[in-house]
Amino acid sequence: MNGLAVKLALLETDSGMSGKIFGLDVQIIFDALILALAVFFLFFLLSYFVFNPARDFLQKRAERIEADLNAAAEEKKEAMEFKAEYDARLADADAEVDRILSEGKRKAKRRESEIIDAANAEAARIMERTEREIELEKSKVRDDVKKEMIEVATEMAGRFVSERMSAEKQEQLVDSVLAEMGDTTWRE
Repeated sequence: MNGLAVKLALLETDSGMSGKIFGLDVQIIFDALILALAVFFLFFLLSYFVFNPARDFLQKRAERIEADLNAAAEEKKEAMEFKAEYDARLADADAEVDRILSEGKRKAKRRESEIIDAANAEAARIMERTEREIELEKSKVRDDVKKEMIEVATEMAGRFVSERMSAEKQEQLVDSVLAEMGDTTWRE
């Protein structure tokens, strides 16, 4: 252990720490104070040139984000109002379409009844005209039959006059004329 004691004695004489606790001298304390002041000054400079602008930047960014969020909320509100207005207009348009369709159906029904009434009236006029024509034709046929009867009667009278006949012969003559003209002509 003798070697260890020698080494400690050499260290004490070289470093000049004889009688000092932890080897603190005035120079180390002064260096520590200057270092603390330098750190404080550096902290102050960094705070002024770096931290404050960084805080301001973060503050402005937060305000911008908040403004963007508010604008987005406002735009969303406007979009919801626009959507509600659009839905209301769409409902109004649907109601208008329904009204127009019902009006069109009503007009079509009315037009249909007008067309049917006109067709019925035209059919009635045609029927009336046809009945008149039939009556005219019947009247014409009657006139023709009357003329033919007159001709037949004239012919018969001429035959009666030309041949003075007996009643029996007149009877045969009337029967033969009737047979020639047909029984149905005289019955109508």
